[in-house]
Formats: sequence, C-alpha cells, structure tokens
Amino acid sequence: MQCPLLFRFRVIDRLPEPPSEAAARGTLVHSVLERLYDAPAAERRLDAARAMLPEAWEELQAADPRYAELFTSSEEVTAWLSSAGDLVGTYFTLEDPTRLEPRERELYVETELDGGPLLRGIVDRLDVAPGGEMRVVDYKTGRSPKPGFESSAYFQMRFYGLVLWRSRGEIPRMLQLVYLGDGQVLRHTPREAELVMTERRIRSVWAGIEATARSGDWRARPSALCPWCAHRSLCPAFGGTPPEVPEGAVELALGIAPHPRTTTEPTKVGPGA
Repeated sequence: MQCPLLFRFRVIDRLPEPPSEAAARGTLVHSVLERLYDAPAAERRLDAARAMLPEAWEELQAADPRYAELFTSSEEVTAWLSSAGDLVGTYFTLEDPTRLEPRERELYVETELDGGPLLRGIVDRLDVAPGGEMRVVDYKTGRSPKPGFESSAYFQMRFYGLVLWRSRGEIPRMLQLVYLGDGQVLRHTPREAELVMTERRIRSVWAGIEATARSGDWRARPSALCPWCAHRSLCPAFGGTPPEVPEGAVELALGIAPHPRTTTEPTKVGPGA
C-alpha cells in the first residue's frame, strides 16, 4: 500500500535491513511490557519494569549482533536505555498493570479467507473479560497520528479484529492502540459491517499484489518516508537499479500460480508495501 517496490524488496527479494535505534527501542520496550506480566500482580511496578531493560537489551543483542553496532560508547547506550525507560514510564500513566491479567501476549493469529489469501499477524496483548468479551491491545512506541490521519492505524487494528473474528467466531469488543510516544490511547469498537469492508479491502490489495507480481511491474511510489528507506540506493526514483528477480522467487514468496512471462523487456522498477 505504501510502495510496491519496497514490498518486493522485503517479501520477494528479502533484502536485509539494518536495525535502527528507534526500531530497536520499540522491540526492547515491547519485550519488557510482555515479560512484565510474568510477575505476580503486586510486583508489576515501574521500578521493576525499568530494571528489566538491561537484561532485555543483552538478550536482544545476543539474538541479533547487529544491534550492538548501533552505538559507539557506553554513554550512548545509557542515554538510549534511559529513553526506553521513559516510554515504559509513560505506559504506567496509561494503564495499571496490577489490575490486568492478559489472556494472551505476543499472540500469533492467522486465518485463511475463502479463496485466499492467508492472513496472519502477532497481537501484542489480548484481554478477555469474565463474560468472554475480547480487547485487542497494541503498543506503539511512536506518537499518535494527528487528527484525520488515523486511518492506517485503525486499518491495522481492524485487520487483527477480522482475523480474530474469522478464527474464533467472535468480534472483539474493543481495539486499543497505546501510544507511548505521547501518552495517547486510541480506542475503537468494531462492528461487523466495517470488518466486512476490511476484508474487501484486503482482497483488493491482494488482487493488486497478484496483478503486479504477474506483470513484474513493481513500481516505486516516492513519499515523505523515502529518506528512511533502507533500499533507497536500489530505487529507480533515486537513480538506483533493483536486482533482477530470481526465477520462481515471486511464486515462492507469494504462493501464486506461475504466469507465462511476457516477451517485453521487464521494467526495472521495484515493489513496495
């Protein structure tokens, strides 16, 4: 939806992307908020949560040594961990973890729509009330969208709502986005009609992906996000040349039936998300 060429680079070419400080901080904070609920309710305090950060950071580096290359001094690491601690502190101003008992954390969900595609994702937290009502909670370490620009955030949550509805037969009562960057919480009560519309939109997006995959015309879609793209040097919009797609890579990545290749010279452009 953002850029077909970026989609190709990530999903088909699977080009590696270097970690960033912001992405690493997000992963770190998510890890701490997940393990916070391993402790008994009375021990879920802010000081205990912040104390988890150094160990979680060590584990993150062990899982991916590239994270260690983000900083050149211990002072930088200390300042960065402090910024992560600030985000954790903001969380405690928005929810009281001593009063919550999540049913699931980092929940893998999937469902296959009739005729495809297969939908899957990971829900940060799923709360279930005594009466069975579900609340889907997603943590964001950035800032909340400005008024009028919430559509992409709501689309993500409706996606989760759709997958849970199709897999469990029940529509979540609440979709909740917790923004730690500015201490805002967006809540939405989904209805069946809008989840049906979400499914139609997903099918439309997938049809576009299939059509693009068969044509090979993965066009770049320049936007304000381009300066942060890890693959800008390969993008034709900035004078780059994407690598050739290996034979069969599209079909393998997307699970679509092979399509006869056209006799025209393939366009040297790339995919996006």
